[in-house]
Amino acid sequence: MKTDILTLEGKKQTTIDLPMQFSEIVRPDLIKKAVLALQSRRYQPYGADPRAGTKQGEATPKRRRKYRTTYGFGVSRIKRKALWRRGMRFGWVGAFVANAVGGRKAFPPKAEKILEKKINKKENRRAIRSAIAATTSKDLVELRNHQISEVKALPIIVEDKLQDLVKTKDVQVALVNLGLKSELERVKQKKVRAGRGTTRGRKYITKKGPLIVVGKKCPLIKAIKNIPGSDVAEVQNLNAELLAPGAQPGRLTIFTKSALEKLQKEELFK
Repeated sequence: MKTDILTLEGKKQTTIDLPMQFSEIVRPDLIKKAVLALQSRRYQPYGADPRAGTKQGEATPKRRRKYRTTYGFGVSRIKRKALWRRGMRFGWVGAFVANAVGGRKAFPPKAEKILEKKINKKENRRAIRSAIAATTSKDLVELRNHQISEVKALPIIVEDKLQDLVKTKDVQVALVNLGLKSELERVKQKKVRAGRGTTRGRKYITKKGPLIVVGKKCPLIKAIKNIPGSDVAEVQNLNAELLAPGAQPGRLTIFTKSALEKLQKEELFK
């Protein structure tokens, strides 16, 4: 499978063979499993205090002839606490148990629960290969609502000069030359989130734009930060969530020439 390498002006420079990772069968089920496993690592443990709902004092005994017992008084065998007494008569109220006011929860969340989901190494590597292969499918990319009407071919392969760009405006000009003008306009749009998230530091929902895969650390990593929705990743650091945000394969991805060469030479994710 051959594809063209483009210059920063969007013109054809040369032709290259795509690595074998691009010929993997697209498996949405594996991609989703890998993405959920990654997301689960960011969960924060939470749980109730182990003594919550059991701090009301001494509970009543149920035995015959015990002090403060409820035995023989015609009350149900629920844990109670005494609010008042007159001699050997007591005023009780239900406490401690789940069906009493201020009582414990029946099955509270426990902080020691393991929230992280696991995935086999081979499954994870195959999921990444599958997500890489999905970037070549025009149908899958359009299904994610990426605007690629002016893009000549997928995946987009660019010369290594892209990695050396320092200024954000130079990166924007290069992306426009590659046919991504409509895409850059799309990712500028944002909307107010529905629900409680608006008061919790995540008021706006932003769109996911193009992902640029580079072969090494470069100035482009900082230069692209001011372009909303866009990401840069070194090829060896690729994962399923970067290539398929929200577990939906087909993210618009731009590869540099050196990234493809490294992918093929080091046989990454095999």
